[in-house]
Amino acid sequence: MSVDWLSRFEGLNALEPALRDRLVERSRMISVPKGERVFGSGKRPENLLMLISGTVRVQQTSDTGREIVLYRVHAGESCVLTTASLLAHEAYAAEGVAETDVKAVAIPRAVFDELIATSKHFRDFVFAAYSRRITDLFYVIDEIAFRRVDIRLAQKLIELQSNGKALQATHQQLAAELGTAREVISRQLQEFQRRGWVELARGEVRLTDATALRNLSTSS
Repeated sequence: MSVDWLSRFEGLNALEPALRDRLVERSRMISVPKGERVFGSGKRPENLLMLISGTVRVQQTSDTGREIVLYRVHAGESCVLTTASLLAHEAYAAEGVAETDVKAVAIPRAVFDELIATSKHFRDFVFAAYSRRITDLFYVIDEIAFRRVDIRLAQKLIELQSNGKALQATHQQLAAELGTAREVISRQLQEFQRRGWVELARGEVRLTDATALRNLSTSS
């Protein structure tokens, strides 16, 4: 495998040449098509995945079937849940789904364990990424616990808008993004429609007054 992929990940270029060569030789490139599960809850990780391209959505499902999106892994990033599971030798507590076609480098557990034990630069890389994502997760908790749903929904609609086209998203998908119930999102979207801010169709939300939504999204 080419060493070029190392340059996509800040910190890995600092590895000692011998460790860089070992990492490249013992890792492999994998592809996961859009919509496929990258990893599943209850299964132990065999590799640390470093995304070269694409996006992985990490989500958790409750016993009642309610979903919440925890975070997304983008190109140039690794998955903090995989890191945590590898370090603790425990199974995944959530699942990862490919939102797009994904290409990633798979670093085997044995190589991960070896580099964690022997390379300060690799440890620094792993724990810096871990720290950043934990901060993001605390932000998610704060959003769910303390911010009004209407503000968060307006913010998410603005975020997902692309070139003025209708958003291809169901009420259930938006509920998972915001960590709430589908019924709550449906009621809020109907209120937005009553105000003339959106138009609703099956599996679609069209923004008709993005300014009003943006003003709401920035209110406290």
